[in-house]
Amino acid sequence: MNGPGDRERQERDEKRLSSLAEAYRKAGPITAASTSLVVAVGLFTWLGHVADEKLGNRTPWLTLIGVAVGMTGGFISFFKTVLGSQKKP
Repeated sequence: MNGPGDRERQERDEKRLSSLAEAYRKAGPITAASTSLVVAVGLFTWLGHVADEKLGNRTPWLTLIGVAVGMTGGFISFFKTVLGSQKKP
């Protein structure tokens, strides 16, 4: 049997779920931006490391360049996404 208490409890649960869904919707762009930052740094670092190994470099210059390029590109993408998502209503 559904009484008045059950109906109120159901409405509260639905309200909690909708606020949780709203939080996930707002966090989506930030999560995607941070993931792209990590992937960019990791990918360019790995490419630099592979190039250093292939060329036989004793000093990992290409790895360091890969880190710098990955960080620069990742941060540019991160800030474009974060600042762009703040402008939308």
